Amino acid sequence: MQTTVIPNFFLYGEAPRLVDDRFLHMEALDDRSRPSDWIIRAHAHANLNHLFHITSGGGVMRAETEDLAIEAPCLLLMPAGIVHGFAFEAETVGTVLTLSDAYLRELVRREREFAPVFEAPAMIPIADQRFMSFSLDRLSRELAWMAPGRSAAIEALLVGILVEALRLTRDDRGRSVAAPGPQALLVARFRALIEERYRSHAGVDDYARACHVSPKRLRAACQRIAGAAPARLIQSRLMLEARRLLLYSDMTIAETAYYLGFDDPAYFSRLFAREAGVSPRTFRREAGSAR
Repeated sequence: MQTTVIPNFFLYGEAPRLVDDRFLHMEALDDRSRPSDWIIRAHAHANLNHLFHITSGGGVMRAETEDLAIEAPCLLLMPAGIVHGFAFEAETVGTVLTLSDAYLRELVRREREFAPVFEAPAMIPIADQRFMSFSLDRLSRELAWMAPGRSAAIEALLVGILVEALRLTRDDRGRSVAAPGPQALLVARFRALIEERYRSHAGVDDYARACHVSPKRLRAACQRIAGAAPARLIQSRLMLEARRLLLYSDMTIAETAYYLGFDDPAYFSRLFAREAGVSPRTFRREAGSAR
């Protein structure tokens, strides 16, 4: 069986490695984009989140199977684990801020309102980019030197950047942010377990036991928070991975089925067709041609 060709990088082009719990990195957009002729091919980062501040230029950001137009000035938000790529216009100018998932979770524990910032890929227009430009410039300087109070200055600047991103995100999405309740926390645990186990085809009862709740309670929480039954969330994650592999890997359809834990490739093809509305072969041809 072949393996997936979706690269899982540390930073783009670098082999995966463990990161410090408070890993933070900044670089100019063209550091990696210019050498690759402004094309960043599809890849993912297991535990790194990106915030791009694009000050001029544009292009297209692909997140999973969706394309988002990039129009400067804007922020691009890319959560950890999302397969993504870019086709930037030549000479696009911007800054890329990368922070580890562990650091983000630490900040969210202290300030729950940060949770929505990286909940989904997004392109957020910026009417006035002076604050973001100033803060990122100062953060870049603090990261590059050793001076008294460096750690405190870095975190203060990072928190200010996340607050600005939160407010821009909330304004753009037209929603308020509330601290998650018990059901939301349960669904978050359930989703994390799905991420670990979706290829095992474990059932709802198995997940409920792992979450230390009854299946009934898990179903109620999923319906209330996600608007879907637990089985639907499990299957949706499985089908998301199927779409990723069909679009970004060189596996055959049968190899994809076996990799995802199906014993029968024909059953996988029927299930995929029912979920996606087209066969795996048609999806690969049509979605691939749009890349």
